[in-house]
Parts: sequence; structure tokens; C-alpha cells
Amino acid sequence: MSTLSLYNTLSRKKDEFRPLDAKNVRMYVCGPTVYDRPHIGNARSVVIYDVLYRLLTHLYGEKHVTYVRNITDVDDKINAAAKHNGETISALTERVTGWFHDDMAALGCLRPNIEPRATAHIAQMIHIIEQLIANGHAYVSQGHALFRVASFKEYGALSGRKLDDLIAGARIEVESYKEHPGDFVLWKPADAGDDPSSVFESPWGAGRPGWHIECSAMSSTYLGAHFDIHGGGADLMFPHHENEIAQSKCADPAHNHFANYWVHNGFLTVNGEKMSKSLGNFITVKDLLDKGVRGEVIRLVLLSAKYNEPLDWNEKLVSDAKLTLDKWYRSVGNSDLGLGISTSNPQSPIPNPFLNALGDDLNLPKAFSLMHASAPEELFAMGKLLGFFGVSADEWFKGDGDDGDIQAQIDARIEAKKAKNWQKADGIRQNLAKNGIILEDRPDGTTDWRRA
Repeated sequence: MSTLSLYNTLSRKKDEFRPLDAKNVRMYVCGPTVYDRPHIGNARSVVIYDVLYRLLTHLYGEKHVTYVRNITDVDDKINAAAKHNGETISALTERVTGWFHDDMAALGCLRPNIEPRATAHIAQMIHIIEQLIANGHAYVSQGHALFRVASFKEYGALSGRKLDDLIAGARIEVESYKEHPGDFVLWKPADAGDDPSSVFESPWGAGRPGWHIECSAMSSTYLGAHFDIHGGGADLMFPHHENEIAQSKCADPAHNHFANYWVHNGFLTVNGEKMSKSLGNFITVKDLLDKGVRGEVIRLVLLSAKYNEPLDWNEKLVSDAKLTLDKWYRSVGNSDLGLGISTSNPQSPIPNPFLNALGDDLNLPKAFSLMHASAPEELFAMGKLLGFFGVSADEWFKGDGDDGDIQAQIDARIEAKKAKNWQKADGIRQNLAKNGIILEDRPDGTTDWRRA
């Protein structure tokens, strides 16, 4: 079995991955807050951890990996969006969760083994808060339950900054109910006019949980207090992940464990700028799919840079990714594999250099360079591991939305040839060629086509 090393944010270095139990490898990734359609920044995180999940199942076996990704369905943003739309919170969260699943499936992402919803784990959150209060790490003030940051000496270890720096960087306003400006909310009281479905009873009054406590409750419920990998975007490192560590360790100080490896994917910009609705460069996955950008093209763009480095989305990356996938599909489709779907053509073993590249902290740029130089059988096996080749080559080249027009021109050319109008027939062929459509005539008179 190939080895795997990952850059561990907590240790500040690349660490060899040694699971706590090779028969039960456990990974938790922060999932979506379901108030709006997922954008390409959200999608980058999902696609990256989908690749890591696929690699873990290849290395340890599908039955020996548990991947948990939560759904945050209780949050201030959700309340605000539901109120703005004039709909119930449950209607909003169900619809947006469906969008999320549809969009990520279009990108070739597998569903996690477990996808818990925050609203189904309120009891577990309350239990952790009660433990923290009993241990002196949390307190109640004006209907709020708050974590006492100064009580945890390791606070700041993940982001590598001192407590005072973290507070200043987070621009935290000093609320009157806090002992210390850095104390964060574990439970907050309900606001007047809140949708009843977003209000829950607790020992501290009716309200809802803070964001951070949700992930601690759901990860521990399904993976235990000590597990292997915790993943998420770099923007979650502080305060979300820092706070998760603090509350999870302090809730059970006798064990003082949480996740061993902290993996963070890099930021995504658009044409060199931070993605923002005000700048007009806010791109959802659905926007791209509606424009005819294939899901696998989006996936390849999102994987084109080192996973923990910034990625700048631009049209050249999109066009390059389409050309690359066209080349790969053509290579595989022209082989005797028949795209590998025939049971008479078993899948080729995945080459060790490719697995070594992925095992070296998911070095996807190197992995892709190996794919470019591979024979069709190996290319197919490598691509499948990364979530590509989801359709046949025939579907790939004929699925760009203008097939009807192309076929109409081909039919017109066939009729011109029957009428021995060679000039018209040649003109149609040349016109299609200018648009990247290559015709392949067969002896029986039929005409196949492919994209250049």
C-alpha cells in the first residue's frame, strides 16, 4: 500500500498519515450552511475532500473509511434568508440542501458516508455545553452560554497566533455579557419574531446553538472524541476550527484529544479578485452548468492548483480544462477499452508513480502531468480514481448542447453527396471544421463526428 502524507496545519509540516485504526479511518469535513446556492469557492472544498476520500478508500478499502460532512441548517444567515424570501426555514433549508446535492453530483462528487444535520443534534450540543460549564470552561450570562477562552492554554495553537492577536484580527466587539472579548457563543437566546423551527429549549432558555458547537457535537457523535482528519477551507481555520478544538478538548479534559490531522484547502479568487456579489464576479456552480460548462470541466479547474494554495478562476483555465478533458476522452475512447465500461476489458492497475504523487500531500499537478503521458488504460484508471470519465466518450463529444444543429448539417452534407453536389458537401465539412467538428465518413455511408 502506498503511503500518504498530508500538510498538517496543527504541526506546520507535512506529516505521514498514520490512522488511529487502519480498519476505521475517520474524516470530518465542514459542510454547507444551506441558505443559498453553492458557489465555486464552496465547490473547491467539496471537490478536494472528495479526492482525499477517494484516495483513502483506495488505500484502506471502502468499508474501512468513514467520511462525515455536516449540513448546517440552523444559523443567523438562514433565518435572515428565510425572512427575506417570505418562507419557512424548513422550506428554505430543504430546497438549498437539494441544490447542494445536485450541484456537487454534477461535479462528480461522492456523497459522504454520513451527512448529519445540525438540527438533529441539539441534545448532543447541550450535553457538551453542560460539560464545559461543569468544568469551568464556560459560563452563562444574559441568556447566553459562552466559552471562557482564557481557560484553555492551547487556544491559538492551530492558527499560530496569541490570544490578543486573534481577538484583534477577528474584530470582535466587546458585548456586555462577555467576561472577555474573545469568549465565543455556545448558545444564544432567541430573537423576537424568530421562526419557531429555529428555536430550541435548553437549560439556559429558548434559543439556538452557536455555529462552532455544532461541528464538535456532530463529529464526536459519529467519529468519537478522537479521530483522524478534520478538513475545511482556510477561512475556517479561525475562529471556527480554533474554537472547535478548544470546546472539544475542554469538554473531556481527561482525554484531551480531537483530530490528529488538520487539512485546509486554499482560497479561490476570480480574475485576481476576491469573489463578491458587489464586484459582479460571484459565480455559482449552477451559473456555470447553465452556461454549458461541463461538471467535469469545473472539477478539473478546481483541482488544477495545489489544494492548499490559492486558485484564481478565469476563462483560460476553463477553456484549457475543456481541451484537456477532450484529449483524455479521445485517448480513452479511441482505445479498445470502450471507455472501460465493458466487463471484458478490466480496469488497468493504477500506476505507482501516480499514487505516489497523490500520496505526497495530494500533489495533483504532478498527478495530472503523469496522466498526460499515460497509455489509455492507465489514463482511464487514474482518471476514475480522481472522479473523471463519468460518461462515455460518445456522450462527452456529443453532449455540448448544439448536437441537433451539427447533425442537421451532417444530414444536409449527406444529401448533397447523394445529389453529387460536391462543392456544397465540402463547404459543410469545412464550416464544421472551423467550429472544431471533425467528420469521419464510414464505408457504409454513415458519418460519425467528434470535436477537435
